[in-house]
Amino acid sequence: MVDLRTEFAGIRLKNPVMTASGTFGYGEEFSRLVDLNRLGGIIVKGLSIEPMAGAEGPRLHGTAMGMMNAVGLQNVGVGEFVSSKLPLLRDYRTRVLANVFGFATEEYVQVVEVLNESEGLAGYELNISCPNVKSGGLMYASDPGATREVVEAVKLRARRPVLVKLSPNVTDIRELAKAAEDGGADALSLVNTLTGMSVDVESFRPRLGNITGGLSGPAIKPVALRMVYEVVRTVKIPVVAIGGIRTAEDALEYLIVGAKAVQVGTANFVDPQAPLKVIRGLEEYCRRKGFPSIRSVIGRLRVD
Repeated sequence: MVDLRTEFAGIRLKNPVMTASGTFGYGEEFSRLVDLNRLGGIIVKGLSIEPMAGAEGPRLHGTAMGMMNAVGLQNVGVGEFVSSKLPLLRDYRTRVLANVFGFATEEYVQVVEVLNESEGLAGYELNISCPNVKSGGLMYASDPGATREVVEAVKLRARRPVLVKLSPNVTDIRELAKAAEDGGADALSLVNTLTGMSVDVESFRPRLGNITGGLSGPAIKPVALRMVYEVVRTVKIPVVAIGGIRTAEDALEYLIVGAKAVQVGTANFVDPQAPLKVIRGLEEYCRRKGFPSIRSVIGRLRVD
Protein backbone atom coordinates (compact mmCIF):
# COMPACT_ATOMS: atom_id res chain seq x y z
CA MET A 1 0.00 0.00 0.00
CA VAL A 2 1.18 3.51 -0.79
CA ASP A 3 1.24 5.83 2.21
CA LEU A 4 -0.66 8.98 1.19
CA ARG A 5 -0.56 10.63 4.60
CA THR A 6 0.62 14.21 4.86
CA GLU A 7 0.65 16.94 7.48
CA PHE A 8 0.67 20.71 7.68
CA ALA A 9 0.45 23.02 10.68
CA GLY A 10 -0.07 20.01 12.93
CA ILE A 11 -3.11 18.87 10.94
CA ARG A 12 -2.69 15.26 9.86
CA LEU A 13 -4.46 14.14 6.69
CA LYS A 14 -4.97 10.57 5.46
CA ASN A 15 -4.20 11.90 1.97
CA PRO A 16 -3.33 15.35 0.58
CA VAL A 17 -6.63 15.98 -1.21
CA MET A 18 -9.17 18.37 0.29
CA THR A 19 -12.20 20.14 -1.15
CA ALA A 20 -11.98 23.91 -1.53
CA SER A 21 -14.25 26.32 0.29
CA GLY A 22 -17.22 27.54 -1.71
CA THR A 23 -17.22 24.55 -4.05
CA PHE A 24 -18.44 21.79 -1.74
CA GLY A 25 -21.15 23.45 0.33
CA TYR A 26 -20.96 22.41 3.96
CA GLY A 27 -19.89 18.91 2.97
CA GLU A 28 -23.05 17.04 3.88
CA GLU A 29 -24.74 18.10 0.60
CA PHE A 30 -22.27 15.88 -1.27
CA SER A 31 -22.57 12.84 0.99
CA ARG A 32 -24.88 11.01 -1.44
CA LEU A 33 -22.42 11.56 -4.29
CA VAL A 34 -19.05 11.13 -2.60
CA ASP A 35 -17.69 8.94 0.17
CA LEU A 36 -16.61 11.79 2.42
CA ASN A 37 -14.56 9.41 4.57
CA ARG A 38 -12.08 8.97 1.73
CA LEU A 39 -11.25 12.67 1.49
CA GLY A 40 -8.20 14.11 3.17
CA GLY A 41 -10.28 17.04 4.32
CA ILE A 42 -13.24 19.32 3.70
CA ILE A 43 -13.08 23.11 3.90
CA VAL A 44 -16.59 24.37 4.33
CA LYS A 45 -18.27 27.35 2.71
CA GLY A 46 -17.10 30.69 4.12
CA LEU A 47 -18.70 31.72 7.42
CA SER A 48 -19.52 35.22 8.64
CA ILE A 49 -20.79 36.40 12.00
CA GLU A 50 -24.29 36.98 10.56
CA PRO A 51 -26.06 35.15 7.68
CA MET A 52 -25.60 36.66 4.23
CA ALA A 53 -27.94 36.39 1.25
CA GLY A 54 -25.19 36.89 -1.32
CA ALA A 55 -25.14 38.69 -4.65
CA GLU A 56 -27.89 39.13 -7.22
CA GLY A 57 -27.91 36.69 -10.13
CA PRO A 58 -26.63 35.59 -12.49
CA ARG A 59 -23.96 34.18 -10.21
CA LEU A 60 -22.13 31.70 -12.43
CA HIS A 61 -20.78 31.78 -15.96
CA GLY A 62 -18.85 29.04 -17.71
CA THR A 63 -15.68 30.01 -19.55
CA ALA A 64 -13.59 28.19 -22.15
CA MET A 65 -11.33 26.72 -19.44
CA GLY A 66 -13.13 27.20 -16.18
CA MET A 67 -15.83 29.22 -14.51
CA MET A 68 -16.56 32.69 -13.23
CA ASN A 69 -18.58 33.22 -10.07
CA ALA A 70 -20.06 36.13 -8.14
CA VAL A 71 -21.93 34.34 -5.36
CA GLY A 72 -21.28 37.11 -2.88
CA LEU A 73 -20.25 34.94 0.07
CA GLN A 74 -23.76 33.65 0.76
CA ASN A 75 -23.79 31.61 3.96
CA VAL A 76 -25.97 30.62 6.92
CA GLY A 77 -23.84 32.43 9.49
CA VAL A 78 -21.52 30.86 12.03
CA GLY A 79 -24.25 30.28 14.64
CA GLU A 80 -26.42 28.23 12.30
CA PHE A 81 -23.36 26.35 11.04
CA VAL A 82 -22.41 25.32 14.56
CA SER A 83 -25.95 24.25 15.49
CA SER A 84 -27.10 22.46 12.32
CA LYS A 85 -24.18 21.80 9.94
CA LEU A 86 -21.18 20.91 12.07
CA PRO A 87 -22.92 18.11 14.05
CA LEU A 88 -23.47 16.21 10.79
CA LEU A 89 -19.81 16.54 9.81
CA ARG A 90 -18.62 14.99 13.07
CA ASP A 91 -19.86 11.61 11.83
CA TYR A 92 -17.25 11.51 9.06
CA ARG A 93 -13.66 10.34 9.37
CA THR A 94 -12.09 13.29 7.64
CA ARG A 95 -10.60 16.60 8.69
CA VAL A 96 -12.97 19.56 8.61
CA LEU A 97 -11.74 23.15 8.42
CA ALA A 98 -13.91 26.24 8.65
CA ASN A 99 -13.39 29.07 6.20
CA VAL A 100 -13.83 32.42 7.95
CA PHE A 101 -14.34 35.93 6.60
CA GLY A 102 -15.39 39.39 7.71
CA PHE A 103 -15.39 43.04 6.70
CA ALA A 104 -13.55 44.25 9.79
CA THR A 105 -10.86 42.57 11.87
CA GLU A 106 -13.16 42.11 14.86
CA GLU A 107 -15.63 40.19 12.68
CA TYR A 108 -12.99 37.56 11.87
CA VAL A 109 -12.23 37.29 15.57
CA GLN A 110 -15.90 36.96 16.51
CA VAL A 111 -16.46 34.09 14.07
CA VAL A 112 -13.38 32.27 15.35
CA GLU A 113 -14.45 32.73 18.97
CA VAL A 114 -17.78 31.04 18.20
CA LEU A 115 -16.01 28.18 16.43
CA ASN A 116 -13.53 27.77 19.28
CA GLU A 117 -16.36 26.44 21.46
CA SER A 118 -17.35 23.73 18.99
CA GLU A 119 -15.90 20.23 18.57
CA GLY A 120 -15.15 18.64 15.23
CA LEU A 121 -12.92 21.19 13.53
CA ALA A 122 -9.25 20.75 12.69
CA GLY A 123 -8.48 24.37 11.87
CA TYR A 124 -9.52 27.68 10.37
CA GLU A 125 -8.89 29.11 6.91
CA LEU A 126 -9.08 32.91 6.75
CA ASN A 127 -10.47 34.30 3.52
CA ILE A 128 -8.81 37.71 3.44
CA SER A 129 -10.12 38.60 -0.04
CA CYS A 130 -12.62 40.96 1.58
CA PRO A 131 -12.67 44.76 1.84
CA ASN A 132 -11.63 46.20 5.19
CA VAL A 133 -14.54 48.61 5.59
CA LYS A 134 -12.89 50.38 8.51
CA SER A 135 -9.83 51.21 6.42
CA GLY A 136 -11.41 52.68 3.32
CA GLY A 137 -12.46 49.42 1.69
CA LEU A 138 -9.01 48.23 0.60
CA MET A 139 -8.83 44.45 0.42
CA TYR A 140 -7.09 42.79 3.35
CA ALA A 141 -5.39 40.54 0.82
CA SER A 142 -3.73 43.39 -1.08
CA ASP A 143 -2.41 45.30 1.94
CA PRO A 144 0.48 43.66 3.85
CA GLY A 145 -0.27 45.72 6.94
CA ALA A 146 -3.93 44.74 6.99
CA THR A 147 -3.02 41.10 6.30
CA ARG A 148 -0.69 41.02 9.27
CA GLU A 149 -3.21 42.84 11.46
CA VAL A 150 -6.08 40.41 10.89
CA VAL A 151 -3.86 37.35 11.24
CA GLU A 152 -2.36 38.60 14.50
CA ALA A 153 -5.81 39.36 15.90
CA VAL A 154 -7.18 35.93 15.02
CA LYS A 155 -4.10 34.09 16.27
CA LEU A 156 -4.50 35.72 19.68
CA ARG A 157 -7.91 34.03 20.05
CA ALA A 158 -7.76 30.92 17.85
CA ARG A 159 -7.52 27.57 19.61
CA ARG A 160 -6.78 25.75 16.37
CA PRO A 161 -4.25 26.16 13.53
CA VAL A 162 -4.87 29.12 11.23
CA LEU A 163 -4.41 28.99 7.47
CA VAL A 164 -4.50 32.22 5.49
CA LYS A 165 -5.97 32.06 1.98
CA LEU A 166 -4.12 34.46 -0.30
CA SER A 167 -5.44 36.33 -3.33
CA PRO A 168 -3.62 36.27 -6.67
CA ASN A 169 -4.86 39.79 -7.43
CA VAL A 170 -1.73 41.45 -6.07
CA THR A 171 1.54 42.77 -7.47
CA ASP A 172 3.76 40.32 -5.57
CA ILE A 173 2.13 37.50 -3.64
CA ARG A 174 5.37 36.81 -1.79
CA GLU A 175 5.03 40.10 0.09
CA LEU A 176 1.55 39.14 1.31
CA ALA A 177 2.69 35.62 2.18
CA LYS A 178 5.47 37.02 4.34
CA ALA A 179 3.06 39.43 6.02
CA ALA A 180 0.74 36.53 6.91
CA GLU A 181 3.67 34.53 8.23
CA ASP A 182 4.88 37.48 10.29
CA GLY A 183 1.36 37.79 11.71
CA GLY A 184 1.60 34.24 13.03
CA ALA A 185 -0.15 32.18 10.34
CA ASP A 186 0.41 28.44 10.76
CA ALA A 187 0.05 27.77 7.02
CA LEU A 188 -1.03 29.41 3.78
CA SER A 189 -3.51 28.31 1.14
CA LEU A 190 -3.25 29.77 -2.33
CA VAL A 191 -4.64 30.93 -4.56
CA ASN A 192 -8.14 32.36 -4.42
CA THR A 193 -9.84 33.31 -7.71
CA LEU A 194 -8.56 35.84 -10.24
CA THR A 195 -10.84 38.81 -10.80
CA GLY A 196 -12.41 38.75 -14.28
CA MET A 197 -15.35 39.84 -16.38
CA SER A 198 -17.49 38.62 -19.26
CA VAL A 199 -19.97 40.49 -21.48
CA ASP A 200 -22.95 39.23 -23.51
CA VAL A 201 -22.44 40.82 -26.93
CA GLU A 202 -26.13 40.44 -27.84
CA SER A 203 -27.58 42.19 -24.81
CA PHE A 204 -24.52 44.39 -24.16
CA ARG A 205 -24.73 43.44 -20.48
CA PRO A 206 -22.28 41.77 -18.09
CA ARG A 207 -22.87 38.04 -17.74
CA LEU A 208 -22.63 38.28 -13.96
CA GLY A 209 -25.02 40.23 -11.78
CA ASN A 210 -22.08 41.68 -9.87
CA ILE A 211 -20.43 42.77 -13.19
CA THR A 212 -17.07 41.23 -12.24
CA GLY A 213 -16.40 37.89 -10.60
CA GLY A 214 -13.80 35.33 -9.66
CA LEU A 215 -12.21 33.22 -12.41
CA SER A 216 -11.32 29.67 -11.38
CA GLY A 217 -10.61 26.32 -12.99
CA PRO A 218 -7.92 25.04 -15.39
CA ALA A 219 -7.34 28.49 -16.90
CA ILE A 220 -5.68 29.74 -13.72
CA LYS A 221 -3.49 26.71 -12.95
CA PRO A 222 -0.25 27.97 -14.54
CA VAL A 223 -0.56 31.26 -12.65
CA ALA A 224 -1.43 29.53 -9.37
CA LEU A 225 1.39 27.01 -9.78
CA ARG A 226 3.92 29.80 -10.29
CA MET A 227 2.67 31.57 -7.18
CA VAL A 228 2.82 28.41 -5.06
CA TYR A 229 6.37 27.84 -6.29
CA GLU A 230 7.37 31.38 -5.32
CA VAL A 231 5.69 31.34 -1.92
CA VAL A 232 7.11 27.94 -0.92
CA ARG A 233 10.55 29.48 -1.39
CA THR A 234 9.68 32.64 0.50
CA VAL A 235 8.13 31.42 3.75
CA LYS A 236 8.95 28.73 6.28
CA ILE A 237 5.36 27.74 7.00
CA PRO A 238 3.53 25.07 4.94
CA VAL A 239 1.61 25.86 1.77
CA VAL A 240 -1.64 24.26 0.58
CA ALA A 241 -2.29 24.67 -3.15
CA ILE A 242 -5.49 25.58 -4.97
CA GLY A 243 -6.15 26.34 -8.63
CA GLY A 244 -7.46 24.31 -11.54
CA ILE A 245 -6.89 20.86 -10.07
CA ARG A 246 -8.89 18.22 -11.96
CA THR A 247 -6.51 15.27 -12.19
CA ALA A 248 -3.77 13.58 -10.21
CA GLU A 249 -1.22 15.13 -12.56
CA ASP A 250 -2.52 18.60 -11.69
CA ALA A 251 -2.16 17.83 -8.00
CA LEU A 252 1.29 16.34 -8.50
CA GLU A 253 2.59 19.53 -10.11
CA TYR A 254 1.72 21.46 -6.97
CA LEU A 255 3.14 18.80 -4.66
CA ILE A 256 6.38 18.63 -6.63
CA VAL A 257 6.96 22.38 -6.27
CA GLY A 258 6.51 22.01 -2.52
CA ALA A 259 2.83 22.18 -1.51
CA LYS A 260 1.98 19.89 1.41
CA ALA A 261 -1.62 19.35 0.27
CA VAL A 262 -4.07 20.49 -2.39
CA GLN A 263 -7.67 21.61 -2.65
CA VAL A 264 -10.00 20.58 -5.47
CA GLY A 265 -12.50 23.31 -6.24
CA THR A 266 -14.17 24.11 -9.56
CA ALA A 267 -13.87 20.48 -10.71
CA ASN A 268 -16.50 19.58 -8.08
CA PHE A 269 -19.14 21.44 -10.12
CA VAL A 270 -18.43 19.25 -13.13
CA ASP A 271 -17.68 15.94 -11.41
CA PRO A 272 -18.23 15.51 -7.65
CA GLN A 273 -16.07 12.38 -7.87
CA ALA A 274 -13.06 14.44 -9.00
CA PRO A 275 -11.35 14.53 -5.57
CA LEU A 276 -11.59 10.75 -5.23
CA LYS A 277 -10.19 10.30 -8.75
CA VAL A 278 -7.28 12.52 -7.81
CA ILE A 279 -6.62 10.40 -4.71
CA ARG A 280 -6.64 7.18 -6.73
CA GLY A 281 -4.38 8.75 -9.32
CA LEU A 282 -1.84 9.81 -6.70
CA GLU A 283 -1.71 6.27 -5.35
CA GLU A 284 -1.27 4.81 -8.83
CA TYR A 285 1.47 7.31 -9.65
CA CYS A 286 3.46 6.52 -6.50
CA ARG A 287 3.11 2.81 -7.15
CA ARG A 288 4.29 3.20 -10.74
CA LYS A 289 7.27 5.32 -9.71
CA GLY A 290 8.17 3.03 -6.83
CA PHE A 291 7.60 5.70 -4.18
CA PRO A 292 6.54 4.28 -0.78
CA SER A 293 4.71 7.47 0.20
CA ILE A 294 3.43 10.73 -1.22
CA ARG A 295 6.05 12.48 0.88
CA SER A 296 8.62 11.21 -1.64
CA VAL A 297 7.02 13.55 -4.18
CA ILE A 298 6.63 16.74 -2.15
CA GLY A 299 9.28 19.32 -3.01
CA ARG A 300 11.01 17.06 -5.53
CA LEU A 301 11.24 19.75 -8.21
CA ARG A 302 14.51 19.77 -10.18
CA VAL A 303 15.67 23.01 -11.74
CA ASP A 304 19.25 22.01 -12.65
